[in-house]
Amino acid sequence: MTAALLSMWLAAFPLMGSPGPATLSLAAIGAAYGSRAGLGYLAGIVSGTCCVLVMIATGITGLIMAWPALANALVVAAAAYIIYLAIRIATAPPVSKDRKGMKLPSLPGGFGLAIANPKAFAAIAAVYGGHQLVQHNPALDAVAKITALSLVIIAVNAAWLVLGSLISALLHDPVKARFTNIAFSIMLLASVASALPLF
Repeated sequence: MTAALLSMWLAAFPLMGSPGPATLSLAAIGAAYGSRAGLGYLAGIVSGTCCVLVMIATGITGLIMAWPALANALVVAAAAYIIYLAIRIATAPPVSKDRKGMKLPSLPGGFGLAIANPKAFAAIAAVYGGHQLVQHNPALDAVAKITALSLVIIAVNAAWLVLGSLISALLHDPVKARFTNIAFSIMLLASVASALPLF
């Protein structure tokens, strides 16, 4: 099982941790607001992505895909939220400024984006379906894969938030901070455009 687990992790980290709507939004939030302010949003992304993992493991994803209108509605809702988030990030003041009373990206927003993230469904389905950790016991195999991939979800998403905050810590100049926020917003919007065809 150890070799199979390592093989799955070697596939999961680059595939699930590659740039996409959730990971780029976390980096952008880290850059625009700082890692501590992004913890609620991170919790939403992690819990939502873990729900996607469970939906894939239990076959619920197949039921959703059987209703194209529902699948399309989820994608449209996620795209609309990402556009809103990109605008918020692009217009956020530098991290050093006083943010008292400012509305920060939240757990529900992160959860909603993660549940409707086409890249998450594609990446998790590829890793989940392509590996077997426990032979001759499908239920135990599913539990093992859900546990192992949940650790990957936590690690890669936390890393993206921290990466964004490290970038912002280097940008004390408000002009450079604004440029960075706008650049992250553009990458976030581009990630949506590239992920939509997956559905």
